[in-house]
Amino acid sequence: MYSLNASIRDIPVPDRLRRRPVSETGYPVPWFVSWHRGVPDFRLVDPAAIGRAHRAGLCWLCGQRLGRYRTFVIGPMCAINRTSSEPPSHRECAEYAVMACPFLTRPKMRRNDKDLPTDIRSPGGIMLARNPGVTLIWVTRDYGMFRVANGRLFRIGDPEHVAFYAEGRAATRSEVMASIDSGLPELRKIAEQEGADAMAALSKQVAAAMVLINDAVSPWAQVTP
Repeated sequence: MYSLNASIRDIPVPDRLRRRPVSETGYPVPWFVSWHRGVPDFRLVDPAAIGRAHRAGLCWLCGQRLGRYRTFVIGPMCAINRTSSEPPSHRECAEYAVMACPFLTRPKMRRNDKDLPTDIRSPGGIMLARNPGVTLIWVTRDYGMFRVANGRLFRIGDPEHVAFYAEGRAATRSEVMASIDSGLPELRKIAEQEGADAMAALSKQVAAAMVLINDAVSPWAQVTP
């Protein structure tokens, strides 16, 4: 058993995640991660994990049963279109992830594509290939899966709580807005290609997301759906 990386050693680990193995680099291995020759590859999702998590109601991070609430770890753009390519988790597991995961806590970090298998599948939908710098925890009681041309996505229900994080702590409004401003042009480009109705729908989605941002004045903001 490896010990935790020095950078995350002081972050309390939720009981459910304490049961997960720790990688050679000192990070708890999420349930969804794919293993190769006994070594976890954090860049890859176990091909069966998405369907299994959805059907059995399992936490995406610890693999144990979810309760009444479902927590999504998403980028700010997902607050606009209310979709995610990944199933939900327990709130405490999600909160730990936004404080301990290197990709989520280091805005300048880029995905390492070196020596990736040639047969891997991209997530469903259209992925913005960037590190958004800000992560959103979205707690809801309702969600559903739907099919798209290249896979499946999850439609996220109205929020009970939201919290924006950056570098492992509560994000500032300027950080949230900078992340949205950098990603919104891509969503607008897609909407423009789909026509006037899509542009109108996007405008409404952006307005609704701004209400959430304005209400999120503390690490755990209560939101009225």
